[in-house]
Amino acid sequence: MGDDDHLPDERPAHRVHISPFRLAVLPVTNAEYASFIDATGQNAPKFWDDARFNAADRPVVGVTWFDAVGYCEWISSVTSARYRLPTEAEREKATRGGIDGTDFPGGDEPPDGGRFAQDAPRPVGLSGPNGYGLFDMAYNVHEWCSDWYDQAYYAVSPARDPTGPATGTRRASRGGAWRHQIKYNRCAGRSSLPPDFQYNDYGFRVALSVSP
Repeated sequence: MGDDDHLPDERPAHRVHISPFRLAVLPVTNAEYASFIDATGQNAPKFWDDARFNAADRPVVGVTWFDAVGYCEWISSVTSARYRLPTEAEREKATRGGIDGTDFPGGDEPPDGGRFAQDAPRPVGLSGPNGYGLFDMAYNVHEWCSDWYDQAYYAVSPARDPTGPATGTRRASRGGAWRHQIKYNRCAGRSSLPPDFQYNDYGFRVALSVSP
């Protein structure tokens, strides 16, 4: 986990043991989030009525970290599983797709050079799967993680199942976003945002712990 050759908050690179978990193949879409709104009366997120962002097959955006947690709690209540947001460590492992040592999923360069015209999120699943069969892991929207963010956390991170610092002011996120010049984010690249912010390039996907 991490990368000694890039940004300070990715250092030091270190080995981490991650307990078994499952991660959604795709980020949560507007169609899926609409079911949450209909069932719970949850307020629609920012940009919900903006045609650039509200197509059913696009990832939901404009959700706060609290909204994402609320969705996980709701879907847990209507299924037999306990869904949650992934940790940063889980998200990085999943992004790598079983290949360590590369900057991007599948190689050292982003697909298509990482630069292409995009003025809103694309339909989910267009990136192609990584080694674990997961789509859009480094591209399209930033995705909330469960952890608080601390740029110096890796220096004190436990070697097994790190969950981030106990407190903070920003929540961690992973993945690239359509608004950036380079649409893909590196596997080790970190980002963060205050948990109550609503941006049109922030979404999420759900995770599930698995008993060994």
